[in-house]
Amino acid sequence: MAIPSFVDRVILAVSAGHGGNGCASVHREKFKPLGGPDGGNGGRGGSIILQVDPGLTTLVDYHRQSQRRAQNGAPGQGDNRNGADGGDIALAVPPGTVVSDADTGEFLADLVEGEFIVARGGRGGLGNAALATATRKAPGFALLGEQGESRRICLELKMVADVGLVGFPSAGKSSLIAAISAARPKIADYPFTTLVPNLGVVRAGETVFTVADVPGLIEGAADGKGLGLDFLRHIERCSAIAHVIDCATYGAGRDPVSDLAVIEAELAAFGTLDDRARLVVLNKIDVPDARDLAELARPEIEKRGWPVFEVSAASGEGLTALKYAMADLVRAARATPAPRPVLQLAPVPIDDDFTVVRQGDVWRVRGTKPERWVAQTDFGNDEAVGYLGDRLAALGIDEELAKQGAQEGDTVAIGPGDDAVVFDFAPQIGSGGFPLSRRGEDARLAEPRPAIKRRRARDAAYLRDRADFMADAGRDDWRTVRGRALDELLDEGDDQA
Repeated sequence: MAIPSFVDRVILAVSAGHGGNGCASVHREKFKPLGGPDGGNGGRGGSIILQVDPGLTTLVDYHRQSQRRAQNGAPGQGDNRNGADGGDIALAVPPGTVVSDADTGEFLADLVEGEFIVARGGRGGLGNAALATATRKAPGFALLGEQGESRRICLELKMVADVGLVGFPSAGKSSLIAAISAARPKIADYPFTTLVPNLGVVRAGETVFTVADVPGLIEGAADGKGLGLDFLRHIERCSAIAHVIDCATYGAGRDPVSDLAVIEAELAAFGTLDDRARLVVLNKIDVPDARDLAELARPEIEKRGWPVFEVSAASGEGLTALKYAMADLVRAARATPAPRPVLQLAPVPIDDDFTVVRQGDVWRVRGTKPERWVAQTDFGNDEAVGYLGDRLAALGIDEELAKQGAQEGDTVAIGPGDDAVVFDFAPQIGSGGFPLSRRGEDARLAEPRPAIKRRRARDAAYLRDRADFMADAGRDDWRTVRGRALDELLDEGDDQA
């Protein structure tokens, strides 16, 4: 299948880089047995940035490759060496590109110039050198890097032009833009010759402006007939609209006034174009009888209050006056430019606010800081888990849970839905002290938590009942094996067994 050369709408999957993990390291040097922590921080993940390139007129590059991923940050290293930041990826887009979330439809940006960060890279985790304090002088852990943002975005191109030429197929729009500018669109004597919008630069005195040749519209274009639905949106950017009317048509029921009424009805059905200045171009007056038809239609069209120009793109008649009239409309529009919203993605707010809500048997904790801290914690390191408990307690989560009636051993979930981290409420973990223990361990976590004791009690009761049942059935060998496991459970000090 051939790849088109003009693409004005694509779905793009972007993934920013993850932050590098911090490093847990102790300085080692001869004759310096207590060198102290020297683990470096992880590097920041690369971001995905959309940059406006005035030289582009299509999104075809993203039609060919619809996934872009930035580089991850490098992990920190010993000797206080921080990891390298991941490289950002800059994606060039044409002026007039509208960015929205492909899944929710949320508007993100309207890019006419400048750049827009569409996915931010994750921050790197702190190394143990940065985590050292007066009371925790040699942390045996480091923080993990944050995940980079991932999303599916919709890029939709709406060409930025000052004047848009609209009309029926074969009305002479391509010939007109070729006559007043240096553009060289395809011109032929059959309908729908123009399949993609064409841009031309026109100079009228001191004013330079762009004209867009939009593919031909037919009745029902706003409902998806013909090519209108795909290209009507390109007229949204135009400061003024020029109706190009074919005065040499011999189609049944076709005349300049009815053609103008049909196109205006389609523009009204599409919406958002009522405030654009308009002028009417009666084209092809060099054809026999076309000039007479233009003279007859002109008074009827002027009743709408729009300026009317009789021109011939083939002979050049009337084009100079038309260009200067277009320039007048463009200057008036530029004097009061319409604001174009660009919503930069706001940084994730870092505040102390959090909520605690009971959902059935689970206490759900939501908040920016606790969710970030959980994501940064290496749960394979007891000292890191203890540090997390201290941070949560210092934030006031333990106190709030106790205030709302949480009991030791209750299930607490931090985060949304199934992505939450679940643990048993153990307020003593967040006592704020730093007991002496080996690096990577926390003495406060050595004692089994209440939920673990309850599970062991249930397992022991099950094994005891099962062993008795099998013994009654004459399976003493099974009782011997399971009894050994039962003894081990009971030796754990579980009084409930």
